[in-house]
Amino acid sequence: MSYPEREKPIPELGLQTLNNRFRDSLTFDDDNVNYNKPDFKELDLGSPVSPLRARTAGPSTSSSSSSSGSVSGRTGFNQTGKGPDSGPSSNNHSGELTSPTTIRNQKPGQPGIYSGGSVNSPAVNVLPTGNICPSGRILKTGMANRISGRSDVLGSGSGNYGHGSIMRGGGGSGGAFKSGGGSGCGSAGSGGIDFGNVKSGKDVFGLDSEEVKKMGNEEYKRGNFGEALRLYDRAIALSPSNAAYRSNRAASLIGLGRIGEAVKECEEALRLEPKYWRAHQRLGFLLLRLGQVENARRHICCLGQQPDPAELLKLQTVERHLGKCSESRKVGDWRSMLKDSDAAIAAGADYSPQLFTCKAEAFLKLHQLEDAERSLSQVPKFEIPTSCSQTRFFGMLSEAYLYFVRAKIELALGRFDNAVAAVEKAAHVDPRNIEIAVLLNNVRSVTRARARGNELFKSERFTEACLAYGEGLRLDPANSVLYCNRAACYYKLGQWEHSIEDCNHALQIQPNYTKALLRRAASYSKLERWVEAVRDYETLRRELPNDNEVAESLFHAQVALKKSQGEEVYNMKFGGEVEDVSGHEQFRAALSSPGVTVVHFKSQSNLQCKQISPFVDTLCTRYPSVNFINVDMEESPAVANSENVRIVPTFKIYKNGNRVKEMICPSPQVLEHSVRHYSF
Repeated sequence: MSYPEREKPIPELGLQTLNNRFRDSLTFDDDNVNYNKPDFKELDLGSPVSPLRARTAGPSTSSSSSSSGSVSGRTGFNQTGKGPDSGPSSNNHSGELTSPTTIRNQKPGQPGIYSGGSVNSPAVNVLPTGNICPSGRILKTGMANRISGRSDVLGSGSGNYGHGSIMRGGGGSGGAFKSGGGSGCGSAGSGGIDFGNVKSGKDVFGLDSEEVKKMGNEEYKRGNFGEALRLYDRAIALSPSNAAYRSNRAASLIGLGRIGEAVKECEEALRLEPKYWRAHQRLGFLLLRLGQVENARRHICCLGQQPDPAELLKLQTVERHLGKCSESRKVGDWRSMLKDSDAAIAAGADYSPQLFTCKAEAFLKLHQLEDAERSLSQVPKFEIPTSCSQTRFFGMLSEAYLYFVRAKIELALGRFDNAVAAVEKAAHVDPRNIEIAVLLNNVRSVTRARARGNELFKSERFTEACLAYGEGLRLDPANSVLYCNRAACYYKLGQWEHSIEDCNHALQIQPNYTKALLRRAASYSKLERWVEAVRDYETLRRELPNDNEVAESLFHAQVALKKSQGEEVYNMKFGGEVEDVSGHEQFRAALSSPGVTVVHFKSQSNLQCKQISPFVDTLCTRYPSVNFINVDMEESPAVANSENVRIVPTFKIYKNGNRVKEMICPSPQVLEHSVRHYSF
């Protein structure tokens, strides 16, 4: 299955948190094992520069500027051998980089390549040095700026072995050589490398694969993973069979959050070099993050090497929590399953799609559909490597488990077609799994029952529609949509108690299910259970503040509640606007209106009044049973004086002509709370 690549920021377990973890894990530390660092794999000694012979052992000195006979442009390892990656520790690779004072792993008669500076005293029995490119071209001294892009051939042209320095890159016909030295390559008289734009990391053509790789390593150290990846790609193009380049490319992909691709690169490195221990360790580290503990163990503990204790502890911790998740699922202990899946993610399996899906399944079983859907949206998305697709999770193939849980969540949310598509994919991936086969049969049957119920409802055959929805509920007792649909049938049949009962079931499964809340409120109204009806309509009003039908239903329910409680209710109308009052008589008439009246004492020139006035208009719409009036103190000072108002904005609430509350400069939240309290 192919997933799109995950963006670098990740949310909750987010994308930003995961990317922060990626970056934290990519820090270079030469004193510790870090499986995200690129491999500084040694050079290939199978060089065509055969005339050079090995220097005899013994101390020597070097300088930063090379003279005749120097080899420039390659950086040797440090004396301890602790570069970002000194190559697979279990193998002796030919072409190992050496310091100027040491030749490692040199075989008798094999040419030695020195790095980093020049050697003052030539060795015995060494042919006179000449202008020899790493690829074998013999150059004359005083070469002009080299022309890159063409292959080099040892001994071509009319060059001799007399003078100059060893150059890198290819020289074309335009690379003429002049005697006596020149300014073409490197520092004067040194015969060093003319990198041109290469020093800026922009032009890599004409360099050999090791130089390109080292440039990639430098970009990696700076955190420029994209640029490092480009350079490693170039090195691989030049030397496709080099396992270290593949491993380095994996390190860059990890830095970019492209975990699935990084796994493939490590696998390719091991295909090229099965005993490459560093690639085994990096692959084990990646598989642990994917929650593939068995596969991770095979790579972390391999080739007789001592595994990193920290990684081994992570592996054991993740394995322990995964085992607990499995046991909890068998006995239906969903809270423990949720707890252990979180613990496994925190312990190191932070990129495991199965563990995030495990959390989603636990939330689903706990009837927390919103949390289940959110966990499903947090599942890391990448192309699942073939080696990981055959592992099992809770008895089914790991990829099938992802589709399996998604199908159950889609079904619970009433997205029946999506549920069918998901479970069919699960069955395709793992056709022999019994649990998937049972779910496939149920999802198809429930979907058919729901479709038949809908057709019967449209035909106003409500009793038969009830039976059809009931058949679906027998197969899927936790389907809130089917409960809500059957509640609609019961409402049409005048069986309001049954309608309320089914709405209660639906809301228990999906607490914010607005359709179920609407139908229950309507059924309460039919049964004249006004307290419950007002409560549900108030909840809906907060969820749907701009729904005029809900606002009107709430108003009529509030009026009916007041009547049922013996209050005098007359001349109450739904809706309206904030009324402006300019005289004392008009003010008294407004207060004598039945119900609740909110008076806003304000001033046109006051900033706080200007800020809160739009909110008062909103409250007038939200609470249509409440009367709202404005009194401008500058236009009606007599009204303000009679009410002893000195500060604006001031709000006073009156109920049946009697003042019940006064607020000076209240916040919008405090004002709405008071209005809601007295609106009943």
